[in-house]
Amino acid sequence: MVDLQQLQKVTLTFTNSFQKHREDISAVLLTQNQHLWLGSDETTTIERLSLADSGKFTNHQQFRVAEFIDLPAPEDEEIDIEGLAYADNYLWFVGSHSYKRKNVKSDKTDEENISRLAKVASEGNRYVLGRIPLVNGQLYKSCPHPNNPNQQLIAAKLELTKQGNILMSALADDPHLGFFVEAAIPGKDNGFDVEGLAVYENKVFLGLRGPVLRGWAIILEIELEDSSSGLMKLGKIGEKKQGYKKYFVWLNGLGIRDLCVVDKDLLILAGPTMDLDGPVQIYRLENGVNLQENILNRPKLFQEIAYGDRNDHAEGITLFDDISGVPSILVVYDSPAKERLLGDDSVIADVFQLS
Repeated sequence: MVDLQQLQKVTLTFTNSFQKHREDISAVLLTQNQHLWLGSDETTTIERLSLADSGKFTNHQQFRVAEFIDLPAPEDEEIDIEGLAYADNYLWFVGSHSYKRKNVKSDKTDEENISRLAKVASEGNRYVLGRIPLVNGQLYKSCPHPNNPNQQLIAAKLELTKQGNILMSALADDPHLGFFVEAAIPGKDNGFDVEGLAVYENKVFLGLRGPVLRGWAIILEIELEDSSSGLMKLGKIGEKKQGYKKYFVWLNGLGIRDLCVVDKDLLILAGPTMDLDGPVQIYRLENGVNLQENILNRPKLFQEIAYGDRNDHAEGITLFDDISGVPSILVVYDSPAKERLLGDDSVIADVFQLS
């Protein structure tokens, strides 16, 4: 295991539209022009902050996803954004693709809470996997490619189906994942749950928080093709030409909480698939963008990330080299500890050096 040296703490400051969700950050991405993009598991918006100095991001701008693609459900139903990625002037984002179970509430009786625990629901917006043109720090529904004006960049999403989208329909017959998809097992019960997203060239990688199968986590690879204006379909890839590839990764029994491309490697943020605080670990999967099928992968463990007691859950990572000046990552947290909260509008993230 390689120690990750903590380089600094970074302050993220938001306007009124997002202040209450600073405790629900579930995805992060640093792009050109020193813009930091963030997603929450409680909204249908994408947030952008700009670097004010080496330790602070401000100038918050909010983008409604519904302005760029049609959502399958009303905007007040969360997308549960769990991953952000960038490739070739597109900002990519993904919902959790998971069922959810109602939680226990302190103002309810035991009988009422037991009844709540029996209620499982699926929400259409959670099955959105989409891309939005990103040029010079701005998002567009459609615009010319900055380096090729004859090419039009168009916002699009994966085609939807009754099972959520065409990926979920394809996975319904998968020998490892089909049972979890068909049984509608909630994400936090080791059910199907997408929490990591990485894009390399034409490859889209989805890291699954669950299910974890006898300790093995799963990464899916897909390639998307435009099927019509604003919609994408699965390209036929893999040995069986079934629309996806599937890779098994040993993370000591943990699920995947985020993915990040470093050169041709995949950096993996790993954490519990169930409703637990930790452990939380970072792995590096060598040549992860060119994995072979039918291979059991054992990536290198880099470091354990500290976690709290029902707080400080590391949820997102992004490369931070362009700002720190050395190989490094920025880590953001869901349910941050009180000491991470500054005033009514800011929250603290951590930067760690990568050796």
